[in-house]
Parts: sequence; structure tokens; C-alpha cells
Amino acid sequence: MMKRDVVFPPGRQALYEKNRYSPAVRANGLLFVSGQVGSRDDGSPEPELGAQVRRAFDNLNAILAAAGCTFDDVQDVTIFIVNPEANFQRIWDIVQADHWGVAPHPTVTAVGVTWLYGFDFEIKVVARLPEA
Repeated sequence: MMKRDVVFPPGRQALYEKNRYSPAVRANGLLFVSGQVGSRDDGSPEPELGAQVRRAFDNLNAILAAAGCTFDDVQDVTIFIVNPEANFQRIWDIVQADHWGVAPHPTVTAVGVTWLYGFDFEIKVVARLPEA
């Protein structure tokens, strides 16, 4: 069995070990990033939706940077939203204004969910690793 090539962002390895998952795995020229939420360093959620979305992107960008990537390398995005009827437009406005970058944009799948372990937003991505 081949050992996974795991990427850890600085300062959060204990949180991932506690919850028993890899933040990201490199494989075949791609980076598969686990769903990122708006968690503080201790794992607790930011209390306000906008702060959660921004923190989720901060957490995502830390993982991307640890792998030598930026959001421009992201090819596919899946977002999960609690109460999408009420929250989608607010989240999308924050995402597009602050984090999305310029066209061409990655593919996106948005999924409405009923529960995210106390969070209201989660983002998971697949990115292309830079060529060595």
C-alpha cells in the first residue's frame, strides 16, 4: 500500500490529528483538499456567517500555500451551505468579491445541507499542483 502524501498547513496539525483526517493529499499531479470550514485555531466556529466564510477561505488558502498552490490552481470546487435559500447570495457575494479571482473560473457544485457540525459553510477543492 502506498503511503498518502499529506499536506498540513502550519499550526493546525494537532486539530487534524484530533479529528483523524488529512487536510489535503497530493496524488497524480493533483491536490485533494478536505472540506474547510470557518474554524478558529481551536476548532470552534466563527459565530457570524461572513466571518465563517472568510475564515474557511483563510484555512483553505493556508493548505493551498503549504502545497505550493494558490486559488488560481483550483480546478473544481464543492461548497456546502446550511439553509441555502437564506445564505447562498450572501456567501456568493463574499466569495466573488474577496476570493474568486479572475476568469476562467473553476467548476462549482453547491449543495444545500441541514448540518455541518455547527458550521454554516464548507468548501472543498481539487487543485492542480505546480509543475516541478
